[in-house]
Amino acid sequence: MTMKDSNKWLAYDELAWTEHIIAPPDDYAEETEPLINAIKEYSKIEVKALLHLGCGAGGNDYIFKNHYKVTGIDISDKMLEIARNLNPEAIYHHGDMRTIELHELFDAVVAPESIDYMRTENDLYRAIITAQKHLKPGGIFLIVANTAERFRPNNFVYSGSRDDIEITLFENNYVPAHPGTTYEATLVYLIRREGKLEIFNDRHILGLFKLEIWLNQLKKAGFDIINKINMDHGYDQYIAGEGKYPRLMFVCRKQL
Repeated sequence: MTMKDSNKWLAYDELAWTEHIIAPPDDYAEETEPLINAIKEYSKIEVKALLHLGCGAGGNDYIFKNHYKVTGIDISDKMLEIARNLNPEAIYHHGDMRTIELHELFDAVVAPESIDYMRTENDLYRAIITAQKHLKPGGIFLIVANTAERFRPNNFVYSGSRDDIEITLFENNYVPAHPGTTYEATLVYLIRREGKLEIFNDRHILGLFKLEIWLNQLKKAGFDIINKINMDHGYDQYIAGEGKYPRLMFVCRKQL
């Protein structure tokens, strides 16, 4: 059994290869299409080039690339390797969403869920500023986020198989009694190769901010907040028991 608690998570390193077994790229259409629809509805400019902050293994980009020229940023080399193989049409860079400078402007910027890894208000603001710096005036910035007021602890179960490999992933979300601006997500992987079982544990500390903080940081960075769209049911099929996983998409526009 292996356990890590650092910025080098097993899920994005040694176990990155499991990503598209548990979540095949075609399955990303349901969560990606609402972002595409929001871009079409709210952007003041034509969107041809899209920047994806925290692109992971490229599942969302597999859908985005049918509409836009995609550039992705991620901090995990293993995830980027998978993304490049899946989406050779896209451009990928290794980098931290808080600090990267591409010296290029895009028509839209998205951060679906990856921004959860910003644990402090300062880190959150730096990631939002990165989006602002890389976005053309009138362009749309989309975030899919948790808000502290609506977030509840949950358990999730994911599974998938390929050839002689079977994977079951359990995820537990835990909110401490005095959470501050973080919560814990603990992952337990059951991986069977030809019936032989391996078990891996992986613990992630993620950001959890009140709605007021999200709105203040976005406004501080110079964004107009055009809409807040509920994304409450995207994970319903994976929730164990009767939990709820309410998510909110912030639709933000860079001022002209």
